[in-house]
Amino acid sequence: MVRVALLGIAGVLMALQLKALKPDYSVYLCLGVSLLLFSFVAEKLTVILEGLEAIKNCLPLKAGYIETLMKIVGITYIAEFASDLCKDAGYQTVAGQIQIFGKLSVLAVSIPILTALLDTMQTFLGG
Repeated sequence: MVRVALLGIAGVLMALQLKALKPDYSVYLCLGVSLLLFSFVAEKLTVILEGLEAIKNCLPLKAGYIETLMKIVGITYIAEFASDLCKDAGYQTVAGQIQIFGKLSVLAVSIPILTALLDTMQTFLGG
């Protein structure tokens, strides 16, 4: 975590210095640092996937629920990442649209789980 934090801080400080000389290049530098940080996140995903696999083996859940959870986490992270990059570049409107699309995508992916939950509640209530 310290390495990631230092990389992020160093990238921002360099981008601030570069912004005075070439504003376009500071955006590219931030994009490069963000992609590098994203690669660190991707390394940690293997640990998370192994943990979710252990949970799936311990609990009597359908495999689709864990997969849906991973899709939701992925959609959320990618939407946030892209939105923040657009905000940094000065395109707040595009960032807002990405956030809205991400939220709608999460809703669309989670509908089967919501339907299963409602079916379970209906069974317990005797309807």
